[in-house]
Amino acid sequence: MLFWVPVPEIAAALGDLPGATVQVVSPDGGPLPASADEVEFYVPPFFPAPPAIEVIAHLPGLRVVQALTAGIDRLLPYIQPGVTLCNARGVHDASTAEWVVATILAAVRDLPYFALEQAAHRWSYRYTDSLAGKSVLIVGYGSIGAAVEERLAGFEVEVRRVARRAREGVAPVSDLPALLPAADVVVVLAPVTAETVGMVDAGFLGRMKDGALLVNAARGSLVVTDAVAAELRRGRLRARARRDRSRAAEPGAPAVGGARPPHHPARGGVDAGVGGAFARVRAGSGRAVHQRAATAERHRRELLTCHRCYGPFGRSSSIEA
Repeated sequence: MLFWVPVPEIAAALGDLPGATVQVVSPDGGPLPASADEVEFYVPPFFPAPPAIEVIAHLPGLRVVQALTAGIDRLLPYIQPGVTLCNARGVHDASTAEWVVATILAAVRDLPYFALEQAAHRWSYRYTDSLAGKSVLIVGYGSIGAAVEERLAGFEVEVRRVARRAREGVAPVSDLPALLPAADVVVVLAPVTAETVGMVDAGFLGRMKDGALLVNAARGSLVVTDAVAAELRRGRLRARARRDRSRAAEPGAPAVGGARPPHHPARGGVDAGVGGAFARVRAGSGRAVHQRAATAERHRRELLTCHRCYGPFGRSSSIEA
């Protein structure tokens, strides 16, 4: 089985896999290697440029595409019949959850202000809020949401959860309008789907209580930027977001009157997360190599069982992360 992987580190992790031939290939729009007709397992780069995504539709022998991210919305349009697309669900839970908790604490305790004062050599005093006693609403309660809740456990907060479907301890998305007014912190973790794009709009924000904090750890397309900017200009809400490299407008996204929410690069913990992805790719790859004689249906059902797979025999997700 021929693998295309984006970096030497992944190639090294797969190098001694029986029956596998691994090449480091990261399509950039130039001529493809002669092996393009033979590659069966393709791992796009962590932040794939358009050529690295579009090539998926032009690999005739392709059987599996393994994303290094939990989100797969950019890849889905290029998946051909018979090709299985697997995400990296769970790989980045820890790093994303750490970012969310750090961001909440920084906002509540006003740490950026004190960092600037320290840099200016000023000994400044200022009262800040406290996280203890706050209500945190997690919108899109999947594996990352659970990781966020685990890390909030020691902060004496009340956690409420929302997902597409109701289950024990998790409210359905239809309850979101009733839950937003009581939340001090709203953490958005939903994946990109037709239902979630633009979900954080003026109506969503209008239901949030005065002074509440919005933390978007999901894709930028879930948020209506102008609506957030309007609330920030009014000073009614606070907001923090990770920079979304998948959005064409970044880094020059609209900034209205300086009201653009503070953002941070979305690569927190990437090295550790991708290291976990290497292990998962290897585990799934081993199964693929040893099942080559199996039927296509069985292959698609069993390959990379540690991931959520999308394809003829796979499954898809909506608001659950």
